[in-house]
Amino acid sequence: MTTKLIGIKQFRQNVTNLWKEARTKKIRYIVLFHSKPVFEVNPISEEDIMMERLAADVAKAREEYKRGEYYTEEETFKKLGL
Repeated sequence: MTTKLIGIKQFRQNVTNLWKEARTKKIRYIVLFHSKPVFEVNPISEEDIMMERLAADVAKAREEYKRGEYYTEEETFKKLGL
């Protein structure tokens, strides 16, 4: 991934083009204010999105398990007709 430094004024004026370019060309932008970095813009891949969703699903499942909201193996087999 390529990293580019840009000023906040340039970022504001070109935000639409910059995020599209970041996504298509895999460029990370570090935005500067008075020559100091204030934030960065990173492209997010489909894999990153899927991993975030998976992490949320696992966290939810763990909470449900702690509350006793789960099926035993026997109950699962019965529901599946096995």
